[in-house]
Amino acid sequence: MADNTGLNVRLRQSGPIPLDVDLTCQLGELMALVGPSGSGKTTILRTIAGLYRPAAGAVTCGGVTWLDTGAGIDLPPHRRRAGLVFQAYALFPHMTAFGNVTAAMAHVPASGRTTRARDLMRLVHLDGLDSRMPAALSGGQQQRVAIARALARDPDVLLLDEPFSAVDRRTRRQLQSELRDLRLTLRIPIVFVTHDIGDAEAIADRLCVLDQGETVQTGRPADVLASPANARVRHALDLA
Repeated sequence: MADNTGLNVRLRQSGPIPLDVDLTCQLGELMALVGPSGSGKTTILRTIAGLYRPAAGAVTCGGVTWLDTGAGIDLPPHRRRAGLVFQAYALFPHMTAFGNVTAAMAHVPASGRTTRARDLMRLVHLDGLDSRMPAALSGGQQQRVAIARALARDPDVLLLDEPFSAVDRRTRRQLQSELRDLRLTLRIPIVFVTHDIGDAEAIADRLCVLDQGETVQTGRPADVLASPANARVRHALDLA
């Protein structure tokens, strides 16, 4: 794996979830993992975050080895600087939006948490909503809180699982624009899973197409869509 500053992933196993994955996401790059249900997209995110251990593989991020099965390295999730936003957001229902963000700041001195949380709330366009409970927030606002909470960990990579699946079309466009802006602000690798090729085409710098746990083509969205490598790619993208 050549790049030692971005995210580098190599995963291999025959089952129970087949994996034959090679991907690299550079600093400031937005990569979309696309493919049909069961193609391994969410498993890849979980592996990067340390929530799933493959039979064989390696994950490096920011020059640090998080996983190397050959060398016996497998850092637990709390030692991996990964911000993961789940598809269902997984906010703490008994905490305010502000409380959800500060809950991820155990590594930050108590005196600095309020300022940091307010900065993050402002970054994701949630000014004035500090005291709202998750149930009183729209789907788009809940997602923004989840992103702010993920960023509160000061991650070296941001991972998003189906970030646009639970919002209406107008909110989807707003969130897509905000995610593009975040990429420029954060300058870290951002990897998002989507089943919707339109989402990937709208905002991704690169696509990683998956089929049955295998990376079958990687490239710029326009290039992949214009020239699918083979029938497997066309099927995975529902172009056949």
